Amino acid sequence: MCVIVLSPLTNVPVAEQSAWLAGDPPRPRYQISLYSPRRTGYSLSPSPMSNPATISDCRSVLVIGATAGLGRALALAIHGLPSKPTVIAAGRRQERLDDLAKQGERIQTVKFDVNASRDALKSAVQDVYQKYPDLDAVLFVSGIQHLFDFKKPESINLDTLEEELNTNYTSIIRMATFFLPHFLKLSEQGRPSLMITVTSGLAIVPGPWVPNYCATKAALHSFTLSLHTQLKSTKVKVMEIFPPLVESELHDHQGTTPALSKLWMPLDEFTKEAMEGLQRGDVEIPVGKSAQQWEAFEKGKLEKAEGAQKLFSAPK
Repeated sequence: MCVIVLSPLTNVPVAEQSAWLAGDPPRPRYQISLYSPRRTGYSLSPSPMSNPATISDCRSVLVIGATAGLGRALALAIHGLPSKPTVIAAGRRQERLDDLAKQGERIQTVKFDVNASRDALKSAVQDVYQKYPDLDAVLFVSGIQHLFDFKKPESINLDTLEEELNTNYTSIIRMATFFLPHFLKLSEQGRPSLMITVTSGLAIVPGPWVPNYCATKAALHSFTLSLHTQLKSTKVKVMEIFPPLVESELHDHQGTTPALSKLWMPLDEFTKEAMEGLQRGDVEIPVGKSAQQWEAFEKGKLEKAEGAQKLFSAPK
C-alpha cells in the first residue's frame, strides 16, 4: 500500500510520511512524482525517480575496476541478471581478467588503466564504445586508499597522494566526459543509459586516518549530484552507490585488514543490497551503515541541488 499526497502549489509530495505509516510497502516507481518509497536498510527515504531506467534494462554494462572486490562482485552479479546483459570487465591485471572471462559466456574483458594519460584514456574509452555500440551502462568502481598522517608532514608522499586523487576522482571526471558523447547519442535515439559512481560512506562522514581518500570520494559525490542534475532532461541517468566498510583487498597494503575484518560488511551482503538498489533504479544507493549517514546528512540534498539549478537557470 502506498499513499502519495501532492501539493496543489508545487506538485511534489508533502506528506510522504503517510506512505511509511502504512507499514513496509513494496517499492513502486512513480513516473508522475519525484519520490518513490524505498528501504535504505534502516529507514524509508524518498528517491527521485524521474527516469525509471534500472540496471535490468541495460544490454551492455561496463564495469571499470572489475578485477577485485566490489567491482568483481558487481560484475558477476550483473552478469547473473535474468535480463542477461553483456558485461565488459575492465581493469589492469590481465590474469584476473582472464579468470573473470571464464566465469560466464557473456563476460567480455578489456585491459584498462584509469591512470593513463588523458589522450590514452580518451582513446581507450572510445575503443570500448566503438567495439560495443550497445554499451548503455558504466560503473566507475576503481579506487585506491592510503593512510596519511599530517602531524608528520615529512612522511607525506605527494606522488602517492596525487595518484589517489587521480584514480578516485580526476580520472572518473575524464572518463565521464569521454563517455558522454556516446550516451547522449543513445539519448537522442530514445534509449536510456546509466552512469554509476561508487563513492563511500566516508564521502559523508570522513575518516581522518585516510583524509585524501575521503576528500576524493566527497568530491566525486558532489560531482555526481551535479552531473545527475545537469543530465536530468536527457535519458542519461546518473546513479551513486555509497558502500560502507566492506570486505575487500583495499586495506591489505595498510596492514589494517585483520582489525577491519572484524567490522566490515561481508562482500556478498553488500552486493545483494547494492544490486537491489540498482534493480529498483534508485538514484542514490546507501548500503549498510552508510544508510544511517545518508539519512542524517544527505537526505534531500539532491532535491536542493535541483532547486538551485532551476534558480540559476531561471530567466533574469
